[in-house]
Amino acid sequence: MQIKELQEKAKELRREIFAVICNGGGGHIPACLSIVEILTVLYHRVLRIDSANPKDPDRDRFILSKGHAAVALYAVLADKGFLRREELYTYGKSGTNLGGHPDMYKVAGVEASTGALGHGFAFGVGVALAGKMDGRDYRVYCLLGDGECQEGSVWEAAMFAAQHRLDSLTAIIDYNKLQALDRLDKIVSLEPLADKWRAFGWEVKEIDGNDVEQVIESLEAGKSQEGKPKLIVAHTVKGKGISFMENVPIWHYRLPNEEEMRIARDELGLEEELVGK
Repeated sequence: MQIKELQEKAKELRREIFAVICNGGGGHIPACLSIVEILTVLYHRVLRIDSANPKDPDRDRFILSKGHAAVALYAVLADKGFLRREELYTYGKSGTNLGGHPDMYKVAGVEASTGALGHGFAFGVGVALAGKMDGRDYRVYCLLGDGECQEGSVWEAAMFAAQHRLDSLTAIIDYNKLQALDRLDKIVSLEPLADKWRAFGWEVKEIDGNDVEQVIESLEAGKSQEGKPKLIVAHTVKGKGISFMENVPIWHYRLPNEEEMRIARDELGLEEELVGK
């Protein structure tokens, strides 16, 4: 997909995420909305994947380490044919395979069961090491939350990846500066974030993570850097696309009331009948 197509696809994905979470009765709306452009570019331009052969040993791997944003992953997997759209709307319902965190044994296209923050990234480092040892040329992309980077396991994995020169690995930090119900810097500040990762031996680039063009450039340029794992610090807006949710901590896990629902639908361009499907 080209830039304008990707921008339109991102808008579609935001509408779908919002509808699915509202239909399901709960979920992390803002945490999903901040990563939409990243997922859109990965799945519609970068990743070598095939829904008809989801276990291809040479496929690229994407790991959502911030597993609470699972609905964003489900939505893009449905868009790529890994699950039916009707199944997408079973989220939050009895008997569904689509949990609040992704399960690799229940959902095609999910590469790791994540949710315990700090674990998905270490898993991704292991997958990259296995590919190097096996002589395969697949790439591994791992998306972390910024609050997740307070976990010690993240820094252990970062040291390990640099030590083993895992240049097939790209980590992306969703740097929206909020965690749970407060600002990141009021809990445990990560600054200087980019310089810390550079000191750990990583190639680092900072971008606007909600700008499709910058996401494309950073992901595609990362393929040409040899000998180091890559980190993209993606500055994003939590709740991007819904004005009253943007950068407001209380929305971490909350559903809109009737009036807020009307505003959100208008801002997203969402048809009313798609909510509460």
